[in-house]
Amino acid sequence: MAEHKLNTPLTDEDIVKLKAGDVVFLSGTIYSARDAAHKKLVELLDAGKDLPFELQGASIYYVGPSPAPPGRPIGAAGPTTSYRMDTYAPRLHSLGLKATIGKGKRSDEVKEAMKEHKAVYFGATGGAGALLSNSIVASEVIAFEELGPEAVRAMKVKDFPLLVINDAFGGELYAKPALDT
Repeated sequence: MAEHKLNTPLTDEDIVKLKAGDVVFLSGTIYSARDAAHKKLVELLDAGKDLPFELQGASIYYVGPSPAPPGRPIGAAGPTTSYRMDTYAPRLHSLGLKATIGKGKRSDEVKEAMKEHKAVYFGATGGAGALLSNSIVASEVIAFEELGPEAVRAMKVKDFPLLVINDAFGGELYAKPALDT
């Protein structure tokens, strides 16, 4: 297990350094999008329209944060279950998406797309939304405001703590044998 400090947008060179089980501290801009936002993103693509953010090198965090308390850019920001976005992820990876962030396992189709397009799946700690929000230094709704907490946000993060769950080589943290105690 290695530790990496990476900045967005991510590149192929960044991705191929990562192995399942590695710790990553991510800085830069990441985008929030959950089920309803993914549906709208794909509808834009189907209509030949531009997306609200550059997909090449992007990282999408599957999160619907709570309202920001006074003096904070965002409320609790814990990950949601990722498999609900599995229908959309392969297409987005084919268009340059380099990382997704969530919790839980991914489908075989998503894992194949990550291998084919040099992408990774990061796990964020479920149940630690308040703690994770400390690494989000700015947040702005950039699309689909009508979706409320599920609107697409551009979030600036500093040393956002993540684990590589699925790497670009087919490695999977969840498939590793348990450590002897």
